[in-house]
Amino acid sequence: MVSGSERVGRAFVLTNIGELTTNVAAPGDACGTLRGAAVLVRDGRVEWVGSADATPTDVPVVDAEGRAVIPGFVDSHTHLAFGGDRAEEFAARMAGESYAAGGIRTTVAATRAASDDELRARLAALVGECRAQGTTTLEIKTGYGLDVETETRLARLASEVTAEVTFLGAHVVPAEYAGRGDDYVELVVGDMLDAVAPHARWIDVFCEEGAFTPTQSRRVLEAGRAAGLGIRVHGNQLGFGGGAALAVELGAAAVDHCTYLTDDDVTALAGSDTVATLLPGVEFSTRQPYPDARRLIDAGVTVALASDCNPGSSFTSSMPLMIALAVREMGMTVAEAVWAATAGGARALRRTDVGVIRPGARADLVLLEAPTRVHLVYRPGVPLVRTVWKDGAEV
Repeated sequence: MVSGSERVGRAFVLTNIGELTTNVAAPGDACGTLRGAAVLVRDGRVEWVGSADATPTDVPVVDAEGRAVIPGFVDSHTHLAFGGDRAEEFAARMAGESYAAGGIRTTVAATRAASDDELRARLAALVGECRAQGTTTLEIKTGYGLDVETETRLARLASEVTAEVTFLGAHVVPAEYAGRGDDYVELVVGDMLDAVAPHARWIDVFCEEGAFTPTQSRRVLEAGRAAGLGIRVHGNQLGFGGGAALAVELGAAAVDHCTYLTDDDVTALAGSDTVATLLPGVEFSTRQPYPDARRLIDAGVTVALASDCNPGSSFTSSMPLMIALAVREMGMTVAEAVWAATAGGARALRRTDVGVIRPGARADLVLLEAPTRVHLVYRPGVPLVRTVWKDGAEV
């Protein structure tokens, strides 16, 4: 028998799992919790899930020794490709200054000045952080270039580490287009989209006062869809606005932030396939009100949790922290928060092969140094991720 810290071959069985979160829903249990379980992995996929008493004996065995296992986290909203640092801005906020989206332009200047090697090194370091904390699937946005050359560079570099690349040329209007938002939108939907689309799967827009109007946002999203990209929306972060309604109308995979929602917004989301992705790291970092996850869940809205890791408003890559904040500040149960950070993130990316532990799914597994997933909230800030497997290979 080998320990969980050793790299195993193309096939292995993880057995003696005290609590297994499969996310294969059972009556009264969306997490599909199994106890005394085992998982057989072969060629990067889950081949079998069952009782530890029926563990196959023809492959290497990893003994979980009663620890909990969950699917790898699916972080469906990050901005990991950037240059520079905004620690001083964070310190100013903590001293009482208010958050404004305009700080994005500071990162744009640093990102444009950074070389590919510098951006690649930063990206690799942040991806490593994510993996060490149990994140096995990542979405990465552009949005810190805001010109054709840099947006294309960011998308290309992001595509080296994930298939889930989002074109966010419509993040804010750059300084050189100040007062000419419509002209900048024409650049985004024209030359910029043409250059970036080959490297991306999604298009996104920051539909918010101070960024892009609903009319401008519609133009961006419809152009992206015509180019073959899926739709995502930043919306309803800084105030009530049209982002959530537009996302539902256009069939977006997700609308992210959702801090300020009307009753009509909630009703529309509940009747749609659009996921409400909540980003509690932003509220932690900006001291804005937390979104009301309980209201959304009780209304029947599908909720995801993501880190929004970025240098300005949420510079954390920790999905366990997002779970703890969601439970402590947003009215979610532990089971709901873990589901939202795994299966919910997969829904937000329209993926069925991640965020779940069932035959045929990718073998993205996290072994916790804990007997139950509850410890992710019960012991906040403690590094509880013992072992991570991505596509069956130990990270």
